Amino acid sequence: MLRGRARRGREAHAGTGDDPLDAAQERRVRAVLALGGVPQADLLDGVQQVRLRLLERAASGREAPRDVSAWAAVVASNLAMDWHRAKRRQERLGERLAALRQLEHPSGEDTSVLSVAVAQGLDELPDAQRQVVVLRFYADLPVRSIAEQLGVPEGTVKSRLHTAVRALRARLHEDEVV
Repeated sequence: MLRGRARRGREAHAGTGDDPLDAAQERRVRAVLALGGVPQADLLDGVQQVRLRLLERAASGREAPRDVSAWAAVVASNLAMDWHRAKRRQERLGERLAALRQLEHPSGEDTSVLSVAVAQGLDELPDAQRQVVVLRFYADLPVRSIAEQLGVPEGTVKSRLHTAVRALRARLHEDEVV
């Protein structure tokens, strides 16, 4: 009986009526998706995916997350990574062809070679490391914001950044790009 009450209490915080996300949680999900690079046109689909996962969780009999807002932000971040993976699969052939063309017809721009090398290095990073690198250096978010958005300690973000940057640096030296 206590479990039922606790669950109902958490569900009350999860949203009103049949909607598992309240307006503030939906804004946070949209922000995380947008910061994760999901285009504006796909944000609504991402929000609906988070809702669906929360409803599926409840339908499977599992308890609602203790902090629905943090849980939704992590799910949104994972959806953004999934979106990038799908996009990357579609674009991979085009990127490889473009890289081959650059090698065949060098433009003299070192930045093009560096950009391709960094993109390839990012592809090889584990998802969690790639995520913090993109949020920190491409979205220009401070470590504190990244930690809050991902629901992890700041130290975890710093550790992932350190490890990722070290791996990227080693990759660039190995490829003799820098």
